[in-house]
Amino acid sequence: MRFEEYLSSLHSKTVAVIGIGVSNRPLIELLLSRGVAVTACDKKDRAALGPLAEELEGKGCRLRLGPDYLKDLTEDVIFRTPGMRPDLPELTAAVERGSALTSEMEVFFAVCPCPIIAVTGSDGKTTTTTIIAELLRAAGHTVHLGGNIGHPLLAETGGMTAEDVAVLELSSFQLMTMTRSPHIAVVTNLSPNHLDVHKDYDEYIAAKGNIFTHQTPKDIAVFNADNEVTSSFIGRELGGLRTFSRRKTVERGAYLAPDTSGDGQAVWVSNDTGRRRVLPLAEIKLPGAHNVENYLAAIAAVDGLVPDGIIRKFAKDFGGVEHRIELVRELDGVRYYNDSIASSPNRTIAGLNSFREKVILIAGGKDKGISYDSLGPVINGHVKLLILCGATAGVIRSSVEQAENYGGLEIVDVEDYRQAVFLARSRAGEGDVVILSPASTSFDRFANFMERGRVFKEIVNGLK
Repeated sequence: MRFEEYLSSLHSKTVAVIGIGVSNRPLIELLLSRGVAVTACDKKDRAALGPLAEELEGKGCRLRLGPDYLKDLTEDVIFRTPGMRPDLPELTAAVERGSALTSEMEVFFAVCPCPIIAVTGSDGKTTTTTIIAELLRAAGHTVHLGGNIGHPLLAETGGMTAEDVAVLELSSFQLMTMTRSPHIAVVTNLSPNHLDVHKDYDEYIAAKGNIFTHQTPKDIAVFNADNEVTSSFIGRELGGLRTFSRRKTVERGAYLAPDTSGDGQAVWVSNDTGRRRVLPLAEIKLPGAHNVENYLAAIAAVDGLVPDGIIRKFAKDFGGVEHRIELVRELDGVRYYNDSIASSPNRTIAGLNSFREKVILIAGGKDKGISYDSLGPVINGHVKLLILCGATAGVIRSSVEQAENYGGLEIVDVEDYRQAVFLARSRAGEGDVVILSPASTSFDRFANFMERGRVFKEIVNGLK
């Protein structure tokens, strides 16, 4: 179904949009502009919404706010917000009464006129998605970047053409109910995550795997051959298969091997035409082995779409994505990094492994119900001072103190980031690194990891 046809099909129906946040607001405004009867539902009260409530009502939107915002939904079509389970009792009851449950992303897949490349995984998906999008742009493609990366695309579909490319980051929550898959599906890696929302790890894996389960023989799946879970996907693909690996040569895809110069390693690509050297690791500006893995995934995905010369030029200049080991400033010889995206132990481990020197680490946030046991030994090996705040401060401290390599690392608990940054400033000397890498979600104190990172940067940039 085309975009305009879908919008026309809603004219005679009532629509409920759950969540008046960043991902759904463009959808609400689009539907209102086309004369659709929209009810916007949110657990926030009117005071919390502020001027937005009056603005939406002025455009003809009906609001259902407060703790009963999901009660007795009767609209013909219900758009759930990302992160909301589709099997909530209120949603299940609405479906039983005849409502159609969908999401902004599900509809986008149904109406998008151009090829879709999508990335999911536990770690690295945002950087990998960004690299893919920027490489395609550099090669002359018109690219629409969105999904879980923070930019909803459905409202922009009318301006897309068949020659464009949509590049998406997809979360497990977005994928849970998908009945379509992208033309190129990339899975970076999988490890326990979001177990505070998913019933168990198996459900989380199944949701992530949904990115390729609806592909056709003409489509391509790209899997991490080094990860136990993603490598188990090999053989389940419905179309072409590409893999990537830091540890071994692959038949089709991207891998590491000695550089032809004899100095270090390079990314090589293998396909039906043979094997070729694409990118020396020495030319990658982004630090860390995890970013090498992100390049492997991206290069495997764009093979045949982006010339090798463009890949090398891009890698030399690309400094990374905001909130991902982002250098905020250097003050008196001390470098301050914002790694607010690190909402799991694995992400913080990858961040710590990116530095040769021991760092001052600021960590802690909301608990996602996952184990922190793997984090303790890495902190003991890579951190000279650990500053903790937030709900997970206790479990992070425990993981450090109970690790076999614990040697009395100094751990200090503080109330907030301002105290954390001021303490780090007072203890850091020339040549030191201070990094915010929470290993936890932001929801104990912030709306999202972007807000958390911005607050941290404001405090750091205010230091004198």
